Amino acid sequence: MARNSAPLVQTDALPTTRAARPIDLVHLAKQCLGDEHLEYEILRMYDTTVSTYFARLQLATSYDDLALNLHSIKGSSNGVGAFSVASLAKAAESELLAGRPLAPERLDDLGLAIEEVRGFIARMLDSEPA
Repeated sequence: MARNSAPLVQTDALPTTRAARPIDLVHLAKQCLGDEHLEYEILRMYDTTVSTYFARLQLATSYDDLALNLHSIKGSSNGVGAFSVASLAKAAESELLAGRPLAPERLDDLGLAIEEVRGFIARMLDSEPA
């Protein structure tokens, strides 16, 4: 009996990756040792922190101010699992450290990623258990 070598499920029609959330909730849960209330508190603090540092970044005129704000965004984003924001901040920080000016497009991309994360946090906080 001849076997058909075609797969039973056509894999090229299936999505190969799942859309990533703006915040890695597994990472956040590990950072908070599974304490759900702490996770929400950390998200509230991160929301304030990232918006503050991004506003300062937009107003920064010196190398030191740019570097400090990018580094702060990168560090706080890595801590909560907002890895897309951290990656963009790291790329901008690397360019700055290499002596290249911060491109407006890079700042725009970082701003969009931050707004996406902040929207995600707002939706999470709206559904926070009592």
